[in-house]
Amino acid sequence: MQIRQLVRKSRIELLLMLLLVAVLFLTISRADNTIGGNYKNITVHTSVNITNTKPEILSLTVYQETNLSAINITLFGGQTRNVTCNASLRDWNGYNDIVYVNATLFYINNVSNNADDNNTHYTNNNCTNSGNGVNYTVNYMCVFPVYYYANNGTWTCNVTVKDTYNISATRTNTTYIYALYALNVTNGLDFGSAAVETYTNNATANITNFGNSAINVSVEGYGTTRGDGLAMSCGINGNITVANERFSITDVTYNSRTALSSSAQLLQNLTLPKQTIPGTQIVNTTYWQLYIDSTNNPAGNCSGNVIFQAEAP
Repeated sequence: MQIRQLVRKSRIELLLMLLLVAVLFLTISRADNTIGGNYKNITVHTSVNITNTKPEILSLTVYQETNLSAINITLFGGQTRNVTCNASLRDWNGYNDIVYVNATLFYINNVSNNADDNNTHYTNNNCTNSGNGVNYTVNYMCVFPVYYYANNGTWTCNVTVKDTYNISATRTNTTYIYALYALNVTNGLDFGSAAVETYTNNATANITNFGNSAINVSVEGYGTTRGDGLAMSCGINGNITVANERFSITDVTYNSRTALSSSAQLLQNLTLPKQTIPGTQIVNTTYWQLYIDSTNNPAGNCSGNVIFQAEAP
């Protein structure tokens, strides 16, 4: 009798234990539910696991070279000048989830997907991690070597970032490229040898537009110091007055040329447009000649200076 009672008691305890486990399971599984009064409403917990987030471009700055304060650009005459687009990025999956960053830099009358053109459009498909990524954020630098004849005016930098899921984000910012009036000139004017009271042979000077705008050109002469009234000072004796050096933009006689002055004067009827085609510079030839006056009876090797100045038309 006692054995049966013990077995029955054990069965009851086991059933009670199983019932308790079931109640606990139901309680745990519905722990996040909120029951309204008398079960009038129930608030059910919802959840999802985000496997990928969209990358973000937090900020984008554009500046010259590495000078963060040079937000407007002065191009480098006859060469390229680096323009930097610096993008601060964030990806909540970690900055290593960013797999591709590219950028375009384009003139105001263009759009991002135009073909590259040194005058109006540049592309960088290999922007570089600047190495200061922390957790979710990182900076990328997109550098463009911009040619000296790129159009002056407003330019836009457009940065695109993609992650491992090929999800992308873009951001733009603008900069301003200043007009650049610049030139280069043949190295030296050598008139050769000549006697007193004779005319020298022609010497030529090739002027090249090294800027991004059309230019006029002014010239000014001096012997030793600016304003000294001389074209040249001579080693043994005397000098050559500035007006005895003459120039023209076509090959004409000495008397048809313009006398050089100690103050700047324009080369008349000469305007050099800006370069537009790679490898095709805009060059103009000017013609120069001296008359060796006997007034100061110059002798020996003579030398002087001519300043060529790029001017806005």
